[in-house]
Amino acid sequence: MAAPKRSFSKRSSRLADLGRRLAAGVGALGLLAVMPAAVQAQSQTKPPAQPPAQPSAKPQQEGAVQRAARSGELVLSGFADVPPLMMVSPQGQPSGYGILVAERIAAELSQAVGRPVKVRFAPISDPASLVNSITSGKADLACGLPFSWGLDMQVDFSLPIGLSGVRLLAPTGRFDGSPAALAGRRIGVVRQSLGETELRGMQPKATPVAFDSLKAAVAAMQAGTVEGVIGDTIVLAGLVRQQGLPGLELSPALPYEAYAVSCVLAENDSAFRNVVNLAIARLLQGYLDGQPDTVTAVNRWLGPESALGLPESVIRASFEAVLLGVETIRPVLEGQAASTGR
Repeated sequence: MAAPKRSFSKRSSRLADLGRRLAAGVGALGLLAVMPAAVQAQSQTKPPAQPPAQPSAKPQQEGAVQRAARSGELVLSGFADVPPLMMVSPQGQPSGYGILVAERIAAELSQAVGRPVKVRFAPISDPASLVNSITSGKADLACGLPFSWGLDMQVDFSLPIGLSGVRLLAPTGRFDGSPAALAGRRIGVVRQSLGETELRGMQPKATPVAFDSLKAAVAAMQAGTVEGVIGDTIVLAGLVRQQGLPGLELSPALPYEAYAVSCVLAENDSAFRNVVNLAIARLLQGYLDGQPDTVTAVNRWLGPESALGLPESVIRASFEAVLLGVETIRPVLEGQAASTGR
């Protein structure tokens, strides 16, 4: 049987439209890189040397699917105060977009292991321990990290959960967003972060002033210690809205550097990675399909009425970009075979 013909002109038009919407919306994006400084430093180091081959095989390590089947838990590692990705209430209840992603993964795990699986959030205070919590098996998952080759030598990355970018926060009108305008200026950055690397690369004549967090850098800018802060769009926008800071703007319109962000999990745990990717794809596709519960859940943290206030068109453009490389998930009706086409 001859293969069905595809409409390349229609697909090209769709891709061009997506590109235009991404270009228009990526300046507002920040879904949702919250990689802490020490983790970024690890990702920028040289890949670790491969250990010599051992004469005897090591015992098989328990994977995340097996742990979930045994314990009924999915352990999520991360920081407790990085809105809108992760927050913990005074009563100790975690919430945020990262929790939403983890809950969808737990639901997918429940189907796989045949028992209820609940998310247990394991907050960490030491940034350097984030990757170690995954590689040691103390946690199953961490979300909100941009890909790097160095980090990929230690953990595996999931399908992206969104897009983000590095931009400059400063008082309105102080900068025009160009790298040239940063020459000779004191700019706050998170120590050993992607923002610091970007600043040093695009404007060597700027003076980076390192802080332990973007929150501390923004406080220093408000106190007049630095003239602007370079970092992740979503975190900077979240801090401005959370603290109600007036008279500030993010520039340039398009990020200095844009990137996808993902969840990370233990290396070579393919059974768990398959479950994670399927759950993320279902979440993003559900939003694009207009599923009411999914649209409401995502918009609570990212959408027009959230503290972040992203237009739905921007969220849709980022989700469509993420899903371009995978099969569209559609409900399979009883008695019908699953379709593999878009």
